Amino acid sequence: MKKHHLLLSILFISLTNFTVKAQKISLTKNFKENAIRAINRDINLDSLNKNALLINSEIGNGIGVLENISFTKGEIKLELAGKNLRGKSFVGIAFNIQNDSTYEAIYFRPFNFKATEEIRKKHMVQYIHHPEYTWKKLRTEKTGKYENEIADPPNPDYWFTVKIIIQEKEVLVFINKSKIPDLVVTRLTETKSDKIGLWTGYNSSGRYKNLSIKKQK
Repeated sequence: MKKHHLLLSILFISLTNFTVKAQKISLTKNFKENAIRAINRDINLDSLNKNALLINSEIGNGIGVLENISFTKGEIKLELAGKNLRGKSFVGIAFNIQNDSTYEAIYFRPFNFKATEEIRKKHMVQYIHHPEYTWKKLRTEKTGKYENEIADPPNPDYWFTVKIIIQEKEVLVFINKSKIPDLVVTRLTETKSDKIGLWTGYNSSGRYKNLSIKKQK
């Protein structure tokens, strides 16, 4: 990413008018109240953590749409856990969900977090806009613009925290306590929806907890 572009993005965040307090969302409470709609997945309480949800693996991508949550712009924070299984762990958050197959998402490849090969290190965090802009199309046609390395990668076998700032035209992604975004991208759609959801990729399961949002006024 270009340095001046990054500095402008960070300055813009500091001036952005968010709601004063983060809205904490209990994923387990939403699950028990049948307020999460599963797309191509089964969603259950995580037996290893009473405050977390587990989404199973299936062929194709899957989403747990949070039916009672309204969000278009602002900040999303969430803890995620995948697996250190190469090509079998893709976990993230979907937003601007138009329907079961049309949405934007930010997701992570934990199996690349500790990779030593340069090519794999560049593929830790990814933006997509389905169904048109898949990771493969973006990697081929817009190489290096919609995925990136994480400066201080988490342990691929443990929980990590993500903060995603979604603006009108841009998305910024921060990992754990980083003050500098690990990914800054220009959004590839102007359509808008207030639906968000838990996202998991092809043949991949995921665990999710401690979701909070700050809406932009």
